[in-house]
Amino acid sequence: MKLTILGATGSIGVSTLDVVAQHPDRFEVVALSGHRQIEVLAAQCEKFRPAWAVVGSSEDAQRLAVLLRKAGSPTEVLHGEEALIQIASLPEVDAVMAAIVGAAGLKPTLAAARAGKRVLLANKEALVMAGAVFMSEVRCSGASLLPIDSEHNAVFQSMPHNYVGNMGQSGVRRILLTASGGPFRTMPLDQLAHVTPEQAVAHPNWTMGRKISVDSATMMNKGLEVIEAHWLFNAPADRIEVVIHPQSVIHSLVDYEDGSVLAQLGNPDMRTPIAHALAWPERIDSGVAALDLFTIAQLNFERPDLVRFPCLSLAYQALRANDNAAAVLNAANEVAVSAFLGGQLSFLGIADLIAATLDAVPQAAVPDLADVLEADRQGRTTAMKLLERNGGPAR
Repeated sequence: MKLTILGATGSIGVSTLDVVAQHPDRFEVVALSGHRQIEVLAAQCEKFRPAWAVVGSSEDAQRLAVLLRKAGSPTEVLHGEEALIQIASLPEVDAVMAAIVGAAGLKPTLAAARAGKRVLLANKEALVMAGAVFMSEVRCSGASLLPIDSEHNAVFQSMPHNYVGNMGQSGVRRILLTASGGPFRTMPLDQLAHVTPEQAVAHPNWTMGRKISVDSATMMNKGLEVIEAHWLFNAPADRIEVVIHPQSVIHSLVDYEDGSVLAQLGNPDMRTPIAHALAWPERIDSGVAALDLFTIAQLNFERPDLVRFPCLSLAYQALRANDNAAAVLNAANEVAVSAFLGGQLSFLGIADLIAATLDAVPQAAVPDLADVLEADRQGRTTAMKLLERNGGPAR
């Protein structure tokens, strides 16, 4: 199988290359992309020798090209969004790992779907922002869509093998998405106003990038996953439930009409869903240690506290509103998280800024990509204006 890995220098990309390295007879890396970690990308190119490497700017492209020339690498270096679209739709590529974080990954991920690739979807924003548009491209092109998020991958594994998007016909009652609860699950509420970025990115179970770690701390990450599950499995909002499970051993569950509940369990390591999607429908060694239930000893479950985690409520609100609300939600969240990490906004201010942005942007239909991108632009512009207005609505 020939691969393009979008976002190769991030945690998902690094884990993907780890799995690939264990199976050199099965996988060939054709193209890699990275954003600012040029030295990391150079080392990856030296090891896997892809035909193409893509970075964000011409300056970074020059830096990478110099490093690769010194190493004797044959990799050709490109830069910019059009180059990402190009490597996502190369005729010789079989599968695309879509792991660019945020709205920046939307166009290349959509290009992979349009080209009929096996899309290994780790970029949840493609479905959050443009669910109807993206799923239409998948259906029209005959692309295969395999979820990489541990929760959606677990649901995929627990669904009937012939599931075609009809929960009633398949006897599925509910989808249960598990959540760790992040680092502030038990913190007294009056202390949340003083949370620092360093505390927020210190996830108890998973090693992730800074943005997604903050999303986990606010539970916006789980809210985005609810929207993603809606599109992946054609599930209405009231049939997707979030369950806090601090051990992160049960990755998600499917509740059936006959009373059966099927779950996928495993150690909290993203190489498991990555290996599953790379080899599907086969199974291969991911390098993850076997689950030891005797060491874990117990599994706990809690209902999410929506006072503690208002971002989860905002995501359900956006899903039920439909139209442009999810794209606006995602845009406002990216602005808010960036502001929090930059010291411009308090932790509690993240949800306040998102809520204010949702209230300020008029509802509008998003039938095509241009409308999605306009909703994203309006969400970002509005959130930035609110942020600049006396520091925004931060508490």
